[in-house]
Amino acid sequence: MEQKLRRDKFMGENLKRLRVKYGISQEKLCAKLQRRSCDIGRTTYAKYESGELNIRISVLIELKKIYGCTYDDFFEGLDANDN
Repeated sequence: MEQKLRRDKFMGENLKRLRVKYGISQEKLCAKLQRRSCDIGRTTYAKYESGELNIRISVLIELKKIYGCTYDDFFEGLDANDN
């Protein structure tokens, strides 16, 4: 059973921000993920960015490797409303 993150409007925004920052299309990103054994199509990835689907932890791990970023980059701003 794969772990999933709770849906959050900021997670999708962060996923998109990182993808755009690294200048990669959803199609090319999905091709990279597929080469890393993550069976993700563009439609599914678009749903991650829009917040319609929960992202799998295994995909998040591979995205971290692709971008060379920290996990904090994915969660930026998530705790802003916790005050």
